[in-house]
Amino acid sequence: MSALPTPKEREIEQEILRAVRGTRYGSVEIVIHDSQVVQIECKEKVRLDKPPATR
Repeated sequence: MSALPTPKEREIEQEILRAVRGTRYGSVEIVIHDSQVVQIECKEKVRLDKPPATR
């Protein structure tokens, strides 16, 4: 049987979900120290279309 999440844990969960939902192309990294989430990093990729090759 698992305990209900604390308000702080719910806040962290919401921040992670916001980061994932806000990233179209890229990655979300969660940094953990001593079993605690201490940082959420978002890396967004922007891809530009190449113009067609000319001869």
